Amino acid sequence: MHDPEEFYPRDLIAMFKRQHYKLFGHSAVKLCHWTKASLYKDKPCYKQQFYGIQSHRCLQFSPAVAWCDQNCVFCWRPLTKYKQFPKEFDEPSEIIDEAIKQQRILLSGYGEFRDKIGQKRLDEASNPNNAAISLSGEATLFPKISDLIGEFHRRRFSTFLVSNGLHPEVLENTVLPTQLYISLEAANEEMHKDINHPLTKDSWKKLNQTLALLPSLNTRKAIRITAIKGKNMSNEAEFANLIEKASPQYLEIKSYMFVGYSRKRLAMENMPLHEEVRAFAEKINQHLGYHFSGENKASRVVLLSKKKNNERISS
Repeated sequence: MHDPEEFYPRDLIAMFKRQHYKLFGHSAVKLCHWTKASLYKDKPCYKQQFYGIQSHRCLQFSPAVAWCDQNCVFCWRPLTKYKQFPKEFDEPSEIIDEAIKQQRILLSGYGEFRDKIGQKRLDEASNPNNAAISLSGEATLFPKISDLIGEFHRRRFSTFLVSNGLHPEVLENTVLPTQLYISLEAANEEMHKDINHPLTKDSWKKLNQTLALLPSLNTRKAIRITAIKGKNMSNEAEFANLIEKASPQYLEIKSYMFVGYSRKRLAMENMPLHEEVRAFAEKINQHLGYHFSGENKASRVVLLSKKKNNERISS
C-alpha cells in the first residue's frame, strides 16, 4: 500500500489526522457521528430509518479523500490545490482490508463501554456490512471504482456511492452500487457555478448527461439536494424539471450544516431550520407528485419517494 505522502501534502495529512481520519494510501475512513451515536446512545442515522442499513455497521469511507473537481461553497474541506493524480493506485482488495482494519482501530476505545453497548453490537460494528463511499472527495475520480464496488459486493456489503455527477462515462460503465446518490445543489447553470465552483469545463452539461443517464441504470437511485438558505432554496420548478429527467426512486432534501471550512465561506444564517427544509421540499414536490416518505429532524432531512412504501435493503 502506498504512503499517503505520495498523494497529499503533509499539512493536509496533519489536518485529516487532527479530525480523526485514518489515512492509508489515497483512501481514508472516519467514524461517522451516527455510527458512534448508534453504538453508545442507540440513536441511528436517517439512512437506517429511510433505507434499513445498520448505522453501527456502516463504514464511512473514501478512495479519493482529497480529490474533487468542484470547490463547493458548502464543503467542509479547505479548498486548496493538491498533488496531481498518481500513475499507480492501491488495489481494491487491499484498500478494503485496510479500511476495515482502521475502522476497528477507531472502534477500539469503545471496548471500555462493553457493558453499556453489549458485546454483540461491538462485534457487529467491527464487521461492517455497508460502505458509505461518501466521506470526502469525488470517488468516481478513482480509476478502479468499479472493481472496488464489485469487491465490496463480493464481501456481501451493501454500497452507497455519492457522486457530483460530473463523470457520466464512469457511471455508465461501472459496477453499480446498491444505491447511487447524485448531488444536485443547483437548478440552473448560473446557480451551479455560484455554489459548486466547478474546476472542469462543461460541468453543467456533464451533470445533465448524468441526470439523463440515471433512468437506464439498474440500481436504486437518489437525488440529494443540500439546501442552503439564501443560495438555492428557490427555483423549485427548475429543480423539479431536473429531477424528472433523472426519475430517481428517492429525493433527499437536506440542510446545509455549518461545519468545517464551510464556515469561512457561508454563515450560520445559511443553515435552514428543519421546517424550512420541509417547506422547500413541499414546494418542489408540487411540480413532481412524489410521496412524503419520512423526515429526520436531527439531521434536518426530508425524504420523498416515487412509491408509498420505501424499498429497504436487507442488512
